[in-house]
Amino acid sequence: MPSETALALHVRPEFENPDVEKAVVGDIERRLSLWERASNMDPVRKLSVLVLVIVAWELYTRIGNINELMFPTFSATGTALVNAVVNDGLLINVWNSLSLLFTGYVIGIGIAAVLVVLGVWTRFGQDLLTTLTAMLNPLPAIALLPLAMIWFGLGNSAIIFTLLHSIIWPVALNTHAGFQSVGETLRMVGRNYSLTGLPYIYKILIPASFPAILTGLRIGWAYAWRTLIAAELVFGGQVMDTSGMLGAEGSNAGGLGWIIFQNQMENQTPYVFAGLFTVIIVGILIENVVFRNIEDRTVRKWGMQRS
Repeated sequence: MPSETALALHVRPEFENPDVEKAVVGDIERRLSLWERASNMDPVRKLSVLVLVIVAWELYTRIGNINELMFPTFSATGTALVNAVVNDGLLINVWNSLSLLFTGYVIGIGIAAVLVVLGVWTRFGQDLLTTLTAMLNPLPAIALLPLAMIWFGLGNSAIIFTLLHSIIWPVALNTHAGFQSVGETLRMVGRNYSLTGLPYIYKILIPASFPAILTGLRIGWAYAWRTLIAAELVFGGQVMDTSGMLGAEGSNAGGLGWIIFQNQMENQTPYVFAGLFTVIIVGILIENVVFRNIEDRTVRKWGMQRS
């Protein structure tokens, strides 16, 4: 029998570190600094990018001695923007544009939903949707504006018709693609619960493909907003008065695009840039207030998309 000494653990000093218990592991938990907390906030990061663009804009126009008629400074643009809001009723023009856009957006989503439902239900509906999308989606919406002006006249109806073309096809295409990407397992779940028709669509297909649907809604909104501003640059989408004529020049009946065009004709370049800056601000607000909240409350909450 081996002795206890022989059975004892043989320690080789060349492989042993006697000071290992004294090693410093580091901070297991520590309070983040103000800079680290700020850099983790998405609005702060995006605002910092905007501030850098503004500073570069101001420095370029001042150091480069740029003619204000060609490219005004940001300070001149900001002054013009404040003056337009306070004295010229710019917010009314923004509301006119957004209300017109909302009308076209709702109608366009409704038409796209009908096309997608037909595409899900029948083979003919699917062929109709794919054919119309392939034909009309590449066609620029603003190219239809002259035809819309002939059909509907110089009024809001012509702009809404043009907006529909910008909204229907991106929403329908992304929604239909999302429906087609739904896995067979989820489809079998719907069949096991005897879901058919509309209940099958809004209980199985829509939740499973909502990231693609939300992407289509975002693209449709962006296309429609660009198309609206371009259309208003042509004739402002001003409301017809009782005599059938457009609202008087300088009135608040027009939209944001009309204000940009009007100031361009008067060589008021800071006010033109103020109008363009307003277009950007509205786009940022819609994206971060509306679509980002929908995304956080749906696809991110459901774990369908990474933060």
